[in-house]
Amino acid sequence: MNRILKEDSEFPIENAHRIVGLKNQIIHGYDNVSDENIWGILDNHIPMLKKEINRLIG
Repeated sequence: MNRILKEDSEFPIENAHRIVGLKNQIIHGYDNVSDENIWGILDNHIPMLKKEINRLIG
């Protein structure tokens, strides 16, 4: 996502910048990443992300 955003900062994925930010938090082991937070993101945001991706490749 980070590479895509460098090429096209207006890429039509609603939470693209937040996806990159979460990836950075997970990779760098910041203490504020909880299992509950990750589960909430998966449960609440992945369905919309899947729709956006399907729309792009469809």
